[in-house]
Amino acid sequence: MATFGTLEKIALAFPEVTVEPHFGKISFRIKKKIFATYDERSHRVTVKLSEIGQDGFSSSSSSIYQVGNKWGKQGWTLVELSEISEELLAEVLRAAYCKVAPKKLSELVQKDGK
Repeated sequence: MATFGTLEKIALAFPEVTVEPHFGKISFRIKKKIFATYDERSHRVTVKLSEIGQDGFSSSSSSIYQVGNKWGKQGWTLVELSEISEELLAEVLRAAYCKVAPKKLSELVQKDGK
């Protein structure tokens, strides 16, 4: 089971990530673009994934599922933090970061395997 501390540690390990409030949630951003948000009340993370990533992760784990509206069709995906392993959370966050980050930063993270 992952915690907010784990989420924060993983997300902040990626290059140039900032943390900012976003409508009562905590957002993790790269170059002002959100790749993940955390809702403390529901203990849920929302991440931005590619369509392929969204399908792959949601079919591999019941703790990951597509947002059920237009936001979901744009790649926004929900992650139940209390039900996901730290390893899978790291993979999901890496995919979300790489989806949103500029190409050079994305390639750096993919190359380093962070």
